[in-house]
Formats: sequence, structure tokens, C-alpha cells
Amino acid sequence: MQAQTLIPVIAIVGPTAVGKTALALKLGESFAVEVVSADSRQFYCYMDIGTAKPTPEERARVRHHLIDIADPDDTIGLARFLHLARAAIMEIAARGRIPLLVGGTGQYVRALLEGWQTPEVAPDPALRAMLEAQAVADPAGLWSRLIALDPEAATFIDPRNVRRVIRALEVCLKTGRPFSEQRRRVLPPYRTLQIGLTLERTALYARADARVEAMMAAGLPDEVAALLQRGYDWHLPAMSGLGYIQFRPYFAGEATLVEVAERIKLDTHTFIRRQYAWFHPQAGQIHWLHPDADALATALVKDFIEETEGSSDAL
Repeated sequence: MQAQTLIPVIAIVGPTAVGKTALALKLGESFAVEVVSADSRQFYCYMDIGTAKPTPEERARVRHHLIDIADPDDTIGLARFLHLARAAIMEIAARGRIPLLVGGTGQYVRALLEGWQTPEVAPDPALRAMLEAQAVADPAGLWSRLIALDPEAATFIDPRNVRRVIRALEVCLKTGRPFSEQRRRVLPPYRTLQIGLTLERTALYARADARVEAMMAAGLPDEVAALLQRGYDWHLPAMSGLGYIQFRPYFAGEATLVEVAERIKLDTHTFIRRQYAWFHPQAGQIHWLHPDADALATALVKDFIEETEGSSDAL
């Protein structure tokens, strides 16, 4: 029996503001790659500045997938992302090009590359509303309720991530089975190269802070105002994300734009620490580079492609 041909997939991972998009564009100048976004905030239309979405000009230089695929009142969860990303990878490979997975949403990257299979349980708005109300009134009780139904969930769900706690409870209650029991892995048909970009923490925070200032100057307050005018409220998952929810007190007349910018910076620092926690278990599989190491990244990709072509010829 002939061995299965593995699809080559290159991933660029790392924390926010480290330079993943810049490297992806650089690689696009030398190799036949197309980007598959693994940034859970760039899926949504009308949210460009606050998500540091690649510009139309950048997307014209290298084709991008999974950007602007949903309205902010829609939700692209993990299961839907996996379905869309796997389809995009197959399409790109079928055209003889190489998928370039780019993003800092560590859970999504790991789930795709490790072959996670997630429960296909449709959202239940009424149940979610009830669980969200409990999350506000008694967050500790909500967490205790999940652990009572699924003790193993405590090993991979952060109790501070209310949306994940609610989703896990929703699956448990809808199916009558533990959420953890319905998560499984199937070895994906990919041969992967993972490149991680990293900086010394103080330098990275400074870069992130500068990006926040640039976003504010580029019109982020107006972008948020336009979203509110379109009827997208703060309770939507998209609007509760970094760079948006911090404006809520400003539009309530309770904070200045300077205070909002400072809050975004501090929350970004916290977000960066959480991102590194997601990538840590994969540390041995990731080639960690400085953001300016374009030549080394290019050499890694060149060697990977040549090895892929060599293994294909051998079949």
C-alpha cells in the first residue's frame, strides 16, 4: 500500500505585535505560499485597526484566507475554524501552493496541527443566556458546576476564560457527556514546519505599546464608534476582545481616550503572557527566532520545501 502523501504546512506563531505578518509577507516574496489566518480576531468584518488586520495592499501581495469571513455578531469558534482551515489547506495544496498558517491564537494553531476533533454541538442561545447570567452572578459557582460534570476539564480549561467554561458546560448539558470525553485527536495529514517569533519581554511590551499608539492615531476610536452605530454591542464575543472592550467606559463617559489606551496596553501585556503559555508545550517543535532573522527563517523554509519535494519524488 502506498504511503499517504503529507501536505506541507508552515506555521508562523508567536505573541501579538512581534511581527508575524511582516515575516509572512517576506516569505511570500520568495515562495509559493498562501496565508491561512489563525488569528481569532481577524475573522470579523469592520474590525481592521484594532485587530492589526493585514491591509488590502498586503493581502494583494500574498493571498490570505479566513479574514473578513463573518460579521461581528457571528461567532467563529474552534470547531468552525478547524473546518474552514482544513478546507483552505486542502484547496491551497491542490493548487500546488504551500499553506502558511499565521496567527497568535495558540489554541487554534495547536488544535489544527495536532488534529483535535471537537464536538459538533450547535450553540443554544437560551442555554447560553442562562449560563452567562450565572457567570455574572456567581463565576465560581459556574466553574464548580463544570468540574462536577467534567473533572478532567480542569486540566485544560482556564477558569478565567468564561467563554470556554460556558461552551464546555453547554456541550456537557446538551449531550449528557463530559466535554473532555468528546475531544479526541486524529493525526492530521500534514508535514509541518513551525517558526516562532519572540523578543525579550520588555522589548516586546514596548513594541506592543507603540502599536497601540499607532492604532489610536489611525482611528481606532472611530472604528469602535462605527461598530456601535451598526448595532454591535459589548456582549458579543467579537466586541469583548482586546482593543475593543476597553472602550466601553469611554463611550459611557467614564474614561478618557488616554486612559483607554493605557488599559489596552496593560491588557495586551497580560494577553502576551497568556499567548506564551499556549505555545510552551510545543516549544521543542518550534524554531524560535528573533523577528529580524528573515534570512534564517527563509533558509528554514527553503530546506523544508526541498525536503518535501524530495520525499514526494521518492514515493
